[in-house]
Amino acid sequence: MNLDRYDHRILQQLQNNADLAVADLAEQIGLSTNACWRRIKRLEAAGIIRGRVALLSERALGLKLTVFVAVRTNEHNESWLQQFAGGIKDIPEVVEFYRMSGDTDYLLKVVARDIDDYDRVYKKLIAVAPMHDVSSSFAMERIKSSTALPLDHLLTAE
Repeated sequence: MNLDRYDHRILQQLQNNADLAVADLAEQIGLSTNACWRRIKRLEAAGIIRGRVALLSERALGLKLTVFVAVRTNEHNESWLQQFAGGIKDIPEVVEFYRMSGDTDYLLKVVARDIDDYDRVYKKLIAVAPMHDVSSSFAMERIKSSTALPLDHLLTAE
């Protein structure tokens, strides 16, 4: 899908504030309300805009611990992956889950209230499927966190 500068500006603004009224967004980027609305619908239909969510504060909700869990397995087959992925999907504290290259097979981001709460999650995690090694790294400080994707590369097409 070809995106122009208006699409770029719509995406940039919505990443910063998805609650913007279409009329306000249209005014900010220099389009009519109807033209802006049609572009948003086109971006949604193309799957570029996947949805709109409220971003919650982990700290305000008492989730003060962020843990990155590296998993290594000796099982590299589809049935093991289905069992593992299915079990991980049932653990709400796992907020991100990646299959990796290199020494780590899977990387999980877990949020928990504290060490005791993480231990409870860890016990659920290790019960999901057989694993060779599980290593937990505790985040000491969040230096950068963003849900906004870089979009400047879209402008080079114009």
